[in-house]
Amino acid sequence: MINVMKKNKLLTVIGLSYLLMLLLRKDLASIALQNSSYYLVEMVQILPVIFMLTVAIEVLIPKEWIVKRLGKRSGIMGALLALAFGSLSAGPIYAAFPIAKTLHKKGASIGNVVVILSAWAVIKVPMLANEAKFLGPEFMAVRWGLTVILIILMGLLMEWMHIKIQDEADEPCQSICVKKEYCIGCSACAKKLPSVFAMEAKKAIVRSPKLLWEELNSQEQALLKNIVQQCPPKAIVLNDALE
Repeated sequence: MINVMKKNKLLTVIGLSYLLMLLLRKDLASIALQNSSYYLVEMVQILPVIFMLTVAIEVLIPKEWIVKRLGKRSGIMGALLALAFGSLSAGPIYAAFPIAKTLHKKGASIGNVVVILSAWAVIKVPMLANEAKFLGPEFMAVRWGLTVILIILMGLLMEWMHIKIQDEADEPCQSICVKKEYCIGCSACAKKLPSVFAMEAKKAIVRSPKLLWEELNSQEQALLKNIVQQCPPKAIVLNDALE
């Protein structure tokens, strides 16, 4: 029992909180249980659909497509696509998190994930329609415009912070480098050239950060150049003098 509680700390805290309320304030406990039951029923109805959508993204959409259109180098078009995806979504915000995780896993940048989540939360089309109905179209348009600007800026800021953190975490390398923020974990480099590359935490790494180009034989050098050219997100970089 203790091991189960340690592995499920959040559920344990929630359960103990309900137990404490039942002992001290039965009226609050009753209200809390009613609200929890409502949201649990909602989640049971929505999450299977979200699960099927994440599976569809995982299976049907190639990583290269997501990297190109929502990845780090997708630019303003990627941000606009992320904005449209979040705005045209349906369902509560918690439904967005597994989808966002799947997109990021397949190569979507942190900035575009932030744009999707933010748009999903505050500028969904059904929400805008209700806002225009009750507060007026002028209010809705101004609020939408200001919100979009701030969402884009927040995405850019998050992307900059993420890259900075990743750069600080990356180990220094001599000739061969893997940019972890670009790597999508396809493992093609590790399979083709296991003497140089390996996988760690679903990201490609250089087995020896101090590995020099001169230490590779001619066959490995030719294969490495081919791997660099074929890397979908262009995450593998050779020293400028070698390119």
